[in-house]
Amino acid sequence: MTTNPDRVNFSSNSLNAGSSEFGWEDAHHLALVAAENKIRRKSGKMVSLLAIPFLLLAGFVIFCNLLVSLSTQDKVFRSPDEVPENAVGVVLGTSKNVGPNRPNAHFTTRVNAAAELFKMGKVQHLLVSGSNNSRYYNEPKDMQTALGKLGVPDTAITQDESGFRTLDSVVRANKIFGQEHYTIITDDFHVTRAVFLASHHKHHVVGFAAPGVDVHQSAKSRIREVFARVKAVLDVYVFDTQPREMGVPAPIKVAGTPEA
Repeated sequence: MTTNPDRVNFSSNSLNAGSSEFGWEDAHHLALVAAENKIRRKSGKMVSLLAIPFLLLAGFVIFCNLLVSLSTQDKVFRSPDEVPENAVGVVLGTSKNVGPNRPNAHFTTRVNAAAELFKMGKVQHLLVSGSNNSRYYNEPKDMQTALGKLGVPDTAITQDESGFRTLDSVVRANKIFGQEHYTIITDDFHVTRAVFLASHHKHHVVGFAAPGVDVHQSAKSRIREVFARVKAVLDVYVFDTQPREMGVPAPIKVAGTPEA
């Protein structure tokens, strides 16, 4: 049988061509896989690098909140019957309304709690401390008006119109109004930070946690408080933050007390 040389050469060329084509596709595929793996490794490293500061920040936030809560838990009371007696109660301010014809539940619960402690004889005088940004916004004045409607006489109330922050209020309670032993009255989530700040300044305080406001009305305030506690820790241990305003001392004199 005679073999056709042309036919054999054609078939060999086709086979060689096919082998060459297969090798190129395989190499191309492997290169793509290697490139993808390299990208994944770089992405993984980048995610890890980004995660580290986030985890450190989250850990610091948790640490600050635990520090504030645990260091004050034996000084905060939720039942008015259990609150130790003090001559003066410091009521921390907040806005009276959250919108047109929308009363602020936090304002109401703080004022009610203060009036209750006063009527029970747990405090004899109330220092209402808050912001006085303008003639149209005056937290201490609003609190005194509300307390008057609840039966607390004006003679038993002193206004501090420079309580711009919680730190300002507690420092001024001592430096301006002469109080070393007093009761802090505010929301349940806020009172621990206030007691923490006052205790750091060597004030002998207890805190009364007013009944909690419904979570639907207080969610934003509670979330803000998480980060406010971080700021409180930094204020006392890092920045040594002082009140925005001080002024001339004006000690509160309560009849029947050693300071009077």
